[in-house]
Amino acid sequence: MRPFTLSDFDFELPEALIAQHPAPERSGSRLLDGTGATPADRIFRELPTLLRQDDLVVFNDTKVINARLFGEKPTGGKLELLIERVLGGNQVAAHMRVSKKPEVGTTVALVGAPGTHDNLRATLLGRWPDAEGAMFRFVLSNDAGDDPHTLMALHGHVPLPPYITHADSTEDAARYQTVFAKNPGAVAAPTAALHFDEALLAAIDATGAQRAHVTLHVGAGTFQPVKTENLAEHQMHSEWYDVPLSTQQAIADCRARGGRIVAVGTTTVRTLESWAQTGQASGDTRIFITPGFEFKLIDLLVTNFHLPKSSLMMLVSAFAGYEHIMDLYRHAIAAEYRFFSYGDAMLLARQSRIAS
Repeated sequence: MRPFTLSDFDFELPEALIAQHPAPERSGSRLLDGTGATPADRIFRELPTLLRQDDLVVFNDTKVINARLFGEKPTGGKLELLIERVLGGNQVAAHMRVSKKPEVGTTVALVGAPGTHDNLRATLLGRWPDAEGAMFRFVLSNDAGDDPHTLMALHGHVPLPPYITHADSTEDAARYQTVFAKNPGAVAAPTAALHFDEALLAAIDATGAQRAHVTLHVGAGTFQPVKTENLAEHQMHSEWYDVPLSTQQAIADCRARGGRIVAVGTTTVRTLESWAQTGQASGDTRIFITPGFEFKLIDLLVTNFHLPKSSLMMLVSAFAGYEHIMDLYRHAIAAEYRFFSYGDAMLLARQSRIAS
């Protein structure tokens, strides 16, 4: 296999194709079927017709938290926090956007929800996870003594991706969340799963295919482009994952009956392949999947269209083949598919399984 560099994963995308709002119906979005040599244009609700009764469909059940908070330093300077992890003891790890970083020990006033006056505030303790860390450790508090999850639910904003230009709304609160979201902790949605509604899940069940869940709390690093031309120099962000015993058994049963494992989203791929590579069913992963990676579990992948030069472009290229992916992206742009988090989806087969 030829060596790949960052430039290989770049492409020109018309700005008009970046979806700013979701499709009117979750399952009414488009689905580019890339499981064969020739792309096929479908509607997402057709997905069950492409499954078999022995298949296992695995979802990420993480729940997006209202992780974005706005505030003001004692000097009057504006500040924005994106809380990525709740650490315990009312401490959180957060990304901070500010013109001049406040001193350690500074308490900043945060903007509460309209009509509330509970003195919401955050005190800076230092960097996280160490003195050179990219994030910052804060104590998040209010006069009522609420925990960070309660405070975010009440006062926080939906952490929309940087390429969505509108402020978060009630539509975003409902639609930037999967219908089966369960475990709070993500600052970005597992976007491939946003296309599933209850009717579609029932249609999958009717095929005889099984369903299972993993958890990976998607971090803000998922939107960071790779910046090193030499891919081996890229430092992957860390995300916490868990593969429950019930899912481990469901995968073993699927393998035993000769079924296919269908991953919904790159986060599910990262979770299952991290477990397969390390034997650890729970923990932090920095897995970086690029062409040449040997997949141990995944047979089919449901995924949205990804940012140029992103680690996710590299992952799907490793899975379905670089040339095949680039052909599919050219087709998607020509056919005006909608891109990124609120956009349309594609169905991919592992390289060895692509039908001619």
